[in-house]
Amino acid sequence: MRNQDSSNPKLVNRLNRRETRSSRAALSITVAAVLLLAAVWLAVELTLSATGNAALLLPPAELAQRSIALPATTIPGALIAAGAAVALLGLALLAAAVLPGTKARHIVANPRSAVVVDAQVLASAAARAARTEARLAPEQVTCSVGRRRLDVVVRPVTGRAVDTAAVRAAVEHEVAGYGLRRALAVGVSLNKPGDKHGAVGA
Repeated sequence: MRNQDSSNPKLVNRLNRRETRSSRAALSITVAAVLLLAAVWLAVELTLSATGNAALLLPPAELAQRSIALPATTIPGALIAAGAAVALLGLALLAAAVLPGTKARHIVANPRSAVVVDAQVLASAAARAARTEARLAPEQVTCSVGRRRLDVVVRPVTGRAVDTAAVRAAVEHEVAGYGLRRALAVGVSLNKPGDKHGAVGA
């Protein structure tokens, strides 16, 4: 759990956003590096062609000719598939540039300071509460935390009865103690040996 004190509500919200949103710097640097390498390669090829030297990979004139002849020499289906792939890649990069990235953290409701808790901390606490209530070993309970939901999977041994309602109540009580700004829906599923799908608790 991370805590940054501040009495300014706007500053608190800004700090919360900073702690729960991931940076796009790595993706930006990667894309910029690829574009820079392509530009440098093209500049080198143009320079070599202008000075009469052999091309590194492909002379600019030949590259232009192949690009012009591409629609006539390529199967239409393959050309459409390649165009669709390029379009999807462009949309993915645009979405990555516009939409904020998220970290596996949740904001704690606190008007005076920015407090966030890692999803792994929540998962560990919820799993501990579940296995304590069900009296199971640590390896018999797993927990995953998403943005809006917390799921607990209980794997009791054969013949061992588990009250999923009591387990859910214990987990909800544990999670409520963190005072999250956005409450998480808690789900408990029972996965018995030999049960392929498991039983989801109500």
